[in-house]
Amino acid sequence: MTPATKAAIAPRVHGIDARGGWQAAWRDAIRDPRELLSVLGLDGEVAVSDAAAAQFPLRVPRAFAARMRSGDPHDPLLRQVLPLDDELRPMPGFSQDAVGDAQARAGHGVIHKYEGRALLVATGSCAVHCRYCFRRHFPYAEETAAAGGWGEALALLRADASLHEVILSGGDPLSLATPKLAELTAALAGIPHLRRLRLHTRLPIVLPERVDNQLLDWLAALPWPVAIVVHANHGNEFDAAVDATLARLRATGASLLNQAVLLRGVNDTLEAQAALHERSFAAGVLPYYLHQLDRVAGAAHFEVPDDQALALHAALRARLPGYLLPRLVREVAGDASKRPL
Repeated sequence: MTPATKAAIAPRVHGIDARGGWQAAWRDAIRDPRELLSVLGLDGEVAVSDAAAAQFPLRVPRAFAARMRSGDPHDPLLRQVLPLDDELRPMPGFSQDAVGDAQARAGHGVIHKYEGRALLVATGSCAVHCRYCFRRHFPYAEETAAAGGWGEALALLRADASLHEVILSGGDPLSLATPKLAELTAALAGIPHLRRLRLHTRLPIVLPERVDNQLLDWLAALPWPVAIVVHANHGNEFDAAVDATLARLRATGASLLNQAVLLRGVNDTLEAQAALHERSFAAGVLPYYLHQLDRVAGAAHFEVPDDQALALHAALRARLPGYLLPRLVREVAGDASKRPL
């Protein structure tokens, strides 16, 4: 990004952080696709789909937009968030519930797919709207675990002694205020068979301001081992602010992992994949999963065929040491685990 473009974004980010914390940075996210293109010097150069944006609105934190390359309509970060007409084309095999969340519903806001662990849909809110999101059609208004003070979700967890791990997901659980998170984990602490807590979050990557002292204190005081699974798809998503945020998370004792999605036009080359996993590890985050695209309606233009994905993963295995190689997987509704490819 050029200095002029950074000047259009970064001062607002830093000023907001000083005045109003992460909530102010959240509220100041870019919501108009044409504003985003203007900031990047791409006025009139990219065809934005108003119809796609009406179905699934654009939201991009300014800190994330500041990492996009000015003047590049193919920027891999921009491609992840910009609404396009491609999303409106019906495609065979693509559905609104690509991973079988509905059939795995155990109760209000609780998804139980795999042995020993259950997922709480903590919130429907996200700081960034990724166009390939497998829950872009999820009925969050009816299926958020926080409804009713977490009552039904907690009762389900208490009643099943086979559950040893709770996964907080959404949406993004870190979009909840820290006191709300503390309310939930205080209740979870009373369930004796829980041994681990996992957080699936994109906020440390796209809105690093979210990781403030209050959140860090909450994490450090949790009574279980904690795994934080962040989500970065491209090496350019990391910068000095993200690195510092991830270091602060590690200092709480949490283990940090990264999951990525293989996306056509974003990270479907050997160079992009190698750079992503090396950059992730440099920031103290171990590569975990590389997901084949969940076949959610509106995301078909991101799909990479399986034979290409397998060839790319094999080339990656030949280049990187084993600890930098994520597992290439697909989620299949009804399977007992993620399916290795």
